[in-house]
Amino acid sequence: MFGRKKEEKTERTLVYAVLPAAGTSRRMGGENKLLLELAGKPVIRYTLEALEACDAIDGIVLSCREEEQDRYHALYREWGLTKPMITTVGGETRTQSVYHGVLACPPEVAYVAIHDAARPFVLPEQIARTVEAAKRDTAAALAVPVKDSIKRIKNGRMVEDVKRDTIVAAQTPQTFDIDLIRAALYHVIEDGIAVTDDIGAVETLGQPTTMVEGDYNNIKITTREDILIGERILKERRA
Repeated sequence: MFGRKKEEKTERTLVYAVLPAAGTSRRMGGENKLLLELAGKPVIRYTLEALEACDAIDGIVLSCREEEQDRYHALYREWGLTKPMITTVGGETRTQSVYHGVLACPPEVAYVAIHDAARPFVLPEQIARTVEAAKRDTAAALAVPVKDSIKRIKNGRMVEDVKRDTIVAAQTPQTFDIDLIRAALYHVIEDGIAVTDDIGAVETLGQPTTMVEGDYNNIKITTREDILIGERILKERRA
């Protein structure tokens, strides 16, 4: 269903990263968290530098607010980043922003690595592992084992103990054959299906996702407390 004719496959060889970056940063008081300083550099700069350093990524699409497009392009040049970067206007939801980003990819793109712009601690080798797995299995994502005991509840009471070895915490990047993720996102948007991430979207089409070993440090910056955690992560890495 999602394959391409052989001659098309030879034409589509690129891998692009798609970064949804149109959020309102509500839990940061409305301040753009991607431009908050983290140990002297804006959050998004770490994300972009990881993608720049990953040989598996050929270019980037940043799905952001229209009024921020010029600023992001100027910063990209200022930071000395050289891979092609396209900006497109994001949507009202994360799913819509990702879809706009996928649609903005050049026609030569065969796979897309969808990554939260606010996950600045991903490593180039982790990105590359999802690309390798997606090329083999069509869909792949980083994930880590859950550490806490997980309980299923109903009306405030525990009804079931969930075995930890059967669940993981999904991270990004989540990497896909571009035809698959484009069809999946269109499907969930058109049918009004709520999904929490992109592997949830492809699941609605019956496509399983290969889970690739992630990293507990690959956190998403959501609150100001996460900035403090991020500074600790960077300090430990530099040590």
